[in-house]
Amino acid sequence: MLSPPRRWIRDKHPSSFIAFMRRWLCNRRQSLWILLVLLVVCIAIQTFVARQARNDKLTFSVNKEFSTLEKGWAVPQYESTVGAKQDMRASDPHQNKEPSNASSNRRADKMPDVPAESETEAESVLPDHLLLPEPGNQPSMGLPESLFPDNDGKDVNRLSYGIPIQTHVNVTKSSCNPKTHVVFLKTHKTASSTILNILYRYGDSRNLTFALPLNKHSQLFYPFFFASHFVEGFRSHRLTEFHIMCNHMRFRKSEVAKVMPRDTFYFSILRHPVAMMESIFMYFKSIPAFQKTPSLDSFLDGSWKNFNFSVNNNHYAHNILAFDFGYDNNVTAGTEDLEKRVAVTIGGIERDFSLVLISEYFEESMILLRRALCWSLEDVASFRLNSRSEKTRRSLSPETAEKIKQWNALDWRLYLHFNTTFWQKVDTLIGRENMKREVSELREIQAKLANTCLKDGRPVDPSQVKDVELKPFQYGAAVIQGYNLNPNLDRDTKTKCQRLITPELQYTDHLYFKQFPDRAAKYRPALKRTNSGRTAVMGMMRKRVARHRQTIRKMYTHPKHQKSSIGTETTHKDDDNEADMP
Repeated sequence: MLSPPRRWIRDKHPSSFIAFMRRWLCNRRQSLWILLVLLVVCIAIQTFVARQARNDKLTFSVNKEFSTLEKGWAVPQYESTVGAKQDMRASDPHQNKEPSNASSNRRADKMPDVPAESETEAESVLPDHLLLPEPGNQPSMGLPESLFPDNDGKDVNRLSYGIPIQTHVNVTKSSCNPKTHVVFLKTHKTASSTILNILYRYGDSRNLTFALPLNKHSQLFYPFFFASHFVEGFRSHRLTEFHIMCNHMRFRKSEVAKVMPRDTFYFSILRHPVAMMESIFMYFKSIPAFQKTPSLDSFLDGSWKNFNFSVNNNHYAHNILAFDFGYDNNVTAGTEDLEKRVAVTIGGIERDFSLVLISEYFEESMILLRRALCWSLEDVASFRLNSRSEKTRRSLSPETAEKIKQWNALDWRLYLHFNTTFWQKVDTLIGRENMKREVSELREIQAKLANTCLKDGRPVDPSQVKDVELKPFQYGAAVIQGYNLNPNLDRDTKTKCQRLITPELQYTDHLYFKQFPDRAAKYRPALKRTNSGRTAVMGMMRKRVARHRQTIRKMYTHPKHQKSSIGTETTHKDDDNEADMP
């Protein structure tokens, strides 16, 4: 058989793709070109990846610096001998060690025997010195001069531990976004009810979600350490995001962090322990510690020697600020390890809270707060709520003031330190002149609101409050004042004004009904307008306290809940010792 000519074979197209590739790859010259092209492509890819990684690193660095500026109120960093790595680990709320069952099952009134979780962590950031207030930064509240440390520095030697604070540059308005994730630790008798009203109004007007107490209580099961399941809707997952938490609780950061987002802003407020002790004695006169003492001086002169820390509600009488922050309050000036306890407590508070306000400088505090949250002056304008009538206030002698500072030594040290850091923030972030200007503007706004909203433009005794739903809760020997609205206000103005003067308990009820209308109907109190204001509100509170106790029994005496964060021994011995009060 004749074979086809050789040129036919050379010119014949491949019969398949595979044959074509085999023929093409056999050519050595083309193979070299292919290898060269692949080498160039690999080099180009490697160069691109390296450049992109370098750009990402630069972008991260810039963003980090910008974040530092934007978070001008971030938790201060501590200078500690244990090193920066340990400080960073202690400052991350999501790395906190979970409380053990053994410690969490103890009752709140027995917890002082066991260091709180935040105390243990704070021991890793023991400070070198305590910051004291400078002359001129002392509250002008008409208190004896002995309430404040002498300028000769004799108190400095006693305060050998403290936490130096680093303040940051404040952000400009153009880079400032309002914060809506907020935790406010509501301390007792510190003007905290007024701040709570500010937070309630801000969230209510913007339909934000509040972390309200379970079963329509007014407090987050205080005085027990806070647990995440104390929040209505958290365990049932009815709500997926909470914006604001601001009701009374005994603070525990690890549990709060389970409820609130990572970017939450934490703040609280302190008051001078001497003035606060006088207020507590009047308001909580019925607690066992004060029941048998005719006066505060009598208690300080000797009755405290028989003081029993384990009796219900006696924690109100001793270092109540430290107790609210979650620390051991069984401390006096004669405690052997006082300085270490002071350092641990201050270190923990500095780590967990970005801002601590001072009650004596309330308007200045509101300026700092509104700058930290990027809110407007109108947002922090307010009227004083849960405030006593002047006729129930008692003046204290310098000798009594010194006794209080000895008895509440831990609270006294906290106040000295955070009064200093407060003014450091003012000087660093705002400046005295700018602060005076903004305080003046805030006062003008509040004066206009009072002229528009309030009848006679001032607070009145509870017997003179016309609207029973606006009567403040009365407790102890204190006379808590309220307000009357101006008549003939238009609808929108009346709503705005009514929010400004609504007491804590009534506003909490309103928000609970708004967030949980199906459950609120079950607990909504039926107040008859024919009753007197005090009788109606007291009746409502006693029913709420009874319900509070019933809920505690059901939740924590059932075998399924034996390992919860509070113990099973939860009933109160004295019905007059209310546990659920503002």
